[in-house]
Amino acid sequence: MYAIVEIAGHQFKVEKDQKVFVNRLATEEGKKVSFDNVLLIGDGNNVTLGAPAIDGAQVSAKVLKHLKGDKVIVFKKKRRKGYRVKNGHRQSLSEIVIESIVSSGAKPAKKAAPKKETKEAEPKKATAPKAEAKKAAPKKATGKADDLKKIEGIGPKIASTLVEAGIVTFADLAKAKPAKISEIIADVRGNHVTDTWPEQAKLAADGKWDELKKWQDELDGGKA
Repeated sequence: MYAIVEIAGHQFKVEKDQKVFVNRLATEEGKKVSFDNVLLIGDGNNVTLGAPAIDGAQVSAKVLKHLKGDKVIVFKKKRRKGYRVKNGHRQSLSEIVIESIVSSGAKPAKKAAPKKETKEAEPKKATAPKAEAKKAAPKKATGKADDLKKIEGIGPKIASTLVEAGIVTFADLAKAKPAKISEIIADVRGNHVTDTWPEQAKLAADGKWDELKKWQDELDGGKA
């Protein structure tokens, strides 16, 4: 018997006792996990197809270990600008072993825990900490994140590193000093010139895209 099941956003053809590498799961090592989104089950000449999933079908597995996949090189280049950025990426994975495939009668995974938390949270909001919670909400709402990769010299890796450090918008980047930016991205491979980044971000934050593009055409990897 085999099944086609969706696990962590990807579809896999699995059989009993088969080991599979999937995107990192939140389940701890050694714990069991079940997947209800079974799209197809084959048993000899009998094939059951879901629409899109099969009701009552379930694939059970055990998490063996968490690990990282092989390194993938990401290379970015802009013609006639001397801009080249080379970064490496290792995908976080989980190794699981398929323990059983049930075609019908399986009980869906219970999701009662989040509901209980929301019900308990409602009466707590009526207490004194309610005012503190309301005050904290506006502080967290820093606005929609901007695409920092639009700044000349910033690639995907640097953009994610800046976001982790709290620099999410063009306005945040415009306020940062080049020396501080260099300190934040010190672990990112490559030679990065941050001198013009705050000024570019200021133009982007003000919506002066034509002026920014004209300036970027004169830059070389973020360097004037």
